[in-house]
Formats: sequence, C-alpha cells, structure tokens
Amino acid sequence: MRHTTRHDRFGGHGGPRRSTRPAGTEMRALAWMARHPLPWLLPLLTVVAGLRFGWVPVAGALGGLLGVGLVWWRAHPATFDRYAAPWLRSSRRRWTAYAGRRWSATMADCELVRENRATGHLAVPRVLAVRSVSRSLDTVRVRMVRGQDMRIWTEQSEALAHALGAERVAVVKHRPGALTVVVERDMPFPVPLPAPEIPASPEAVNLRALDIGDDEYGHPMTISVIDGSHPLGVGATGSGKGGIMYGTLRQCGPLIRDGQVRVWMIDLKGGTETELARPLFYRHATTITDALSILVEARDRMKDDQQRMRGEGLRRQSVSVDTPLDLIMIDEMAMLTAYGDRSQVREALRLLAEIMTQGRSSLWTVAGFIQEPTKDILEIRELFTTRICLGVTAASHVDMVLGEGARERGALADEIPLDEEHAGIGFRIDKRSRQPSRLRIGHTTDDDIAELVRTCAPARHLVGLPAPAEGVA
Repeated sequence: MRHTTRHDRFGGHGGPRRSTRPAGTEMRALAWMARHPLPWLLPLLTVVAGLRFGWVPVAGALGGLLGVGLVWWRAHPATFDRYAAPWLRSSRRRWTAYAGRRWSATMADCELVRENRATGHLAVPRVLAVRSVSRSLDTVRVRMVRGQDMRIWTEQSEALAHALGAERVAVVKHRPGALTVVVERDMPFPVPLPAPEIPASPEAVNLRALDIGDDEYGHPMTISVIDGSHPLGVGATGSGKGGIMYGTLRQCGPLIRDGQVRVWMIDLKGGTETELARPLFYRHATTITDALSILVEARDRMKDDQQRMRGEGLRRQSVSVDTPLDLIMIDEMAMLTAYGDRSQVREALRLLAEIMTQGRSSLWTVAGFIQEPTKDILEIRELFTTRICLGVTAASHVDMVLGEGARERGALADEIPLDEEHAGIGFRIDKRSRQPSRLRIGHTTDDDIAELVRTCAPARHLVGLPAPAEGVA
C-alpha cells in the first residue's frame, strides 16, 4: 500500500497546490462592473427614472441636455474645448481604442501579453485610466502583467505606435507595476507659422498677452512680459528659440519705437544672432564683461526707481515714456550663468536674482533663452514664471522646464525632431488645468527682423545715443 507523504499531498512544493481553475465568468463580470460603473449605471438610472417619472419627461430632459451641449459647442468653442471636450474625448477613446478585444489584440500583436502556463489563460495589461486633454495626445495609465518591466514596453513602443495608428508612443514609469503610455496620434502643426504681425499702434499692444504663435487648437499662444512674468525659452539648437525672442519684439514693436519699452540685449554668442536688430536695443552686450556692466546698471536703475516710487507713495507704476518697461533679454544664458569665470558667474546670478525678485512693481522683466536647463547650468530656473519647452535632447529636460510629471502627462518635447520642418513646436503648462499644451511659435526670418527695425527702431536719444549733428543724416 502506497503511503501518502507530505510531499505528495502538497504538490511536491511544500505547500498547497494552486488551483488551475479560472474565476467564474460572472465574477469577472462583477469585477468589471465595479471598475467601470458608468456604462451600466447610467442606463440603469435612465430606466429607473423613466419608470418613476414617465418616459416623456426623461426623454425631454435628455434632449434638453443634448441641446445645451450643442449650443455650448457652437456658441463658445473655447470653454467647450477646455472643459467638456477632454472628458467626452477621453470616454470615447477609452472604449473605442483601449478596451475589449481591440486592446487585447493590440497587446497580443505587440507581444505584451503573458500566458499562464497552468491555465493557458492570456494575461493582458489592464488600462486603468485614459486622458485625452488634446485632440492629438492620449495619456493611458496601464497596469503591467506580472513578470513585465518597463524595458519590455520601451522596446515595443515603435510596434505599439504602428498598432495604434499613432505617430509615436512614449512610455514613462508611473509607479511600481504601472506605466503611463503617451500616444501621439498626429502632428497638429503641418506647416510653419509666419512671424507675428507688428501691431498697428501702441494702443494695440497688450504686454500681458503678446501673441507669438498658436496652440494646437488654432488659438493664440500668448506670453506676458509685465507684472513679474519672466519668460524662459528652452530648446536645442535649431528648435526655434529665436522665434520666441523676435516674436516678442515684433509684438512690442510700437512701444519700442515710442520709448515705452526699452530692450537690454545680452548676446554672448558673439552678437551674430542679434546684430541685425541692433537699432532696437537700448543696451547691447556681446561679452560677459559688458553683460555684467549692463546688469549692474539695470540693478542700480531699479533701485533708483524703487526709491522714487517710495518718495511718491506709489506701489507700482504704469508703462509710459517717462516710466518704460525695461526688458532684459539674454540669448544663450549658459554663457552667463555657467560657462564663464566662476566669480563672474556668481555675480551675474546674484544680479539677475535681485532684478527678477524685486523688479515687478518698477517694471523690470528678464527673458532668458537656453539649451540645457539643468540646475547647475541655470540655478535661477525657478524664478522664471513662464516657461516654454521646445525640442530638447533629453527626456529629463522636459520635467526640469515644465515641472515634475509634465512628460508623463504628454509633453514629449524630447521626441520633437530637430529640423526646420518642426522648428518652433513645443509645450507649455496651461495655468488653469496644469496640463501640457502643445504650441508652435511663429518663424521669424531676416526679412521680418529687417521690417521690425525699419518700422519700429526708436529715435537715437531713446537708446542713449546723441542726436546726429545738424546736416548729418
């Protein structure tokens, strides 16, 4: 008679044998209903309401809601696109692209499923959430199946993009066992945008909303250069940072011409990028020594403005010829804040921090442009309140510019090709929703700069130069 041993009773592994029988279909259905209540709860509530109040009132209420939605969509597209459209779009794509057999087939085709050897059941990565804040970007939160890691998904990202019919797919770790898959469905900017128009008059200039490009919905993409808004443009060589700088100058053109905006330009790349626009500038520096002299002069004038305002009992002043907005522009800030002599770098950082933290009421603004936004290159990065991230060379740069988690929420600035066709495309963070907003900056040519100089160069005395002698042109 064969004696049953502990090894036999517990499956030869020192413990109870795991059942190979899968959970019942009804149990899996209940689990699905618990995770997704709306698809069955809304019809159920509609039936209950119809039985309780009658079908005619319920149909009228539903029709009224649909009518309100249609009127909202047609009458005020901006608010509809901001509040209602993302929710509707996320729901539609959740059930048409990232659920059911279509999602399972996509995962199987991309070899992202795992087979349970005991039961033969295919384990499919489960979609936890879908957000489609824009028409061209989906962020899909996915729970990996046991035994997978992020490397597997990264290797299959190109295949996954083809399977989903998308331009590209990026994979970001969310938490242990869960990923965020960013699906870029199409490119919303098929052609470059022209340079921003020069306003017809000083009254047409809005320093709180300078229109320098478009967002992906075709709405104006604006920046502010007043009230303590310090813009920062980040992007690799060829990404289109010059469009931000010259777009801002074109939008300020009439105020520059009339002396209500004074531009202090620091260009430490030899001045080649800004020489064509030299007549526009109140001050112009092409060496770090001259740049420090400019910053010292700016700091001292800011202190003088503050002392005058205290004497006059003013908390802030308005832009005028007597009290102009002083706009300090720094092209390639790394030459000033990291790569120079260490004592000069420390002095430059100290002066910039002083101006940026104290210059709001006395109308001092700093606009910076840089390729690499790391903390050791730009220690005062957090003082820039308006940040635009164009095409960059490293995924880590995106979160450094736009804030933690920006790339996970869809700001794929490191995936933007660095060529002329894609120059000016980038992202910024929407102040209301905190979601990345895709944008394209207008492309400014040499002819556009020449037009700006020809129409908006200030008189010589407004840029600190003496008037020409009598009889001299």
